[in-house]
Amino acid sequence: MEQEKLLSIRRLTVDYQSGKTNVHAVRNLSLDVGMGETLGFVGETGAGKTTTALSILRILPEITARVRSGEIFLEGEDLMRKSKREMRGIRGGQIAMIFQDPMTSLDPVVSVGKQIEEMIRLHTDLPRDEVKKHAEKMLELVGIRAERFQDYPHQFSGGMKQRVMIAIALSCSPKLLIADEPTTALDVTIQAQVLELMKELKVKYRTSMILITHDLGVVAEICDKIAIMYAGNIVEYGTAEEIYNRHRHPYTQALFDSLPDIDADQERLKVIPGVTPDPTNLPAGCAFHPRCAYACGACAEREPEPVWLSKTHYVRCVRCKGGELP
Repeated sequence: MEQEKLLSIRRLTVDYQSGKTNVHAVRNLSLDVGMGETLGFVGETGAGKTTTALSILRILPEITARVRSGEIFLEGEDLMRKSKREMRGIRGGQIAMIFQDPMTSLDPVVSVGKQIEEMIRLHTDLPRDEVKKHAEKMLELVGIRAERFQDYPHQFSGGMKQRVMIAIALSCSPKLLIADEPTTALDVTIQAQVLELMKELKVKYRTSMILITHDLGVVAEICDKIAIMYAGNIVEYGTAEEIYNRHRHPYTQALFDSLPDIDADQERLKVIPGVTPDPTNLPAGCAFHPRCAYACGACAEREPEPVWLSKTHYVRCVRCKGGELP
């Protein structure tokens, strides 16, 4: 039985205008997120991961960003056709986001409890006397004592601030949670605690999640499906097991090769040759071909279409036929 879709993106293209120059941030991107599913977005800086997330919420900068084409459906409703007022109701209520740096996301002059209360008042019909109780419950749910309700963000550590952000994001039981590198600024021990907390709360609230990260270890720990992004598009997509054990795109292979192996006697880590392409002047054909060990003439001539290796796994590579690279 096919999993019911919560989010569907179809052929999304987003550019940023910089003077007279177009920055191609997202190109012809399509993906689905199922009910209760966690999708991991993996790729180098500038691959288009955050731009895709901001497009879903429709909070791209209005002056510089342009959605050239595409549709984004949440439970069959096209978010691109919603008014600004309708989107304000959807943000926080149906879709919530945890940003990378909690210090810049929290208001420094408002107590953390009041900030949770504000989200609850905006998106629920709870009576006034129930709002504070629910906010205190959310604090305790993320491991913060209710007595700290009146404390301010500067009185919390980085890991505790990220817990507050999770409490705010989940306070209205959203259908979709977008987490943009939520553990980047945290030490390893706190990272593990925050990820475990997110996994538990995702199950408790039956929330779907998009996790944006550079960390393949984090993806293995928490994600059901994985999308490997490069130069604004998904080059490989599949279940976690397929991506880790049966990946086929040369870029995916290069990412795994660059991971340190504690069992190997290595003096130097492997690196991907070359640099990421200039988003204002992308190469013709496959954007990865200038760095690819398998590149041939056809790679520079046309952009590859998805080659489906299973019902859940595809790869964009002109040389990947029958699921094998030469």
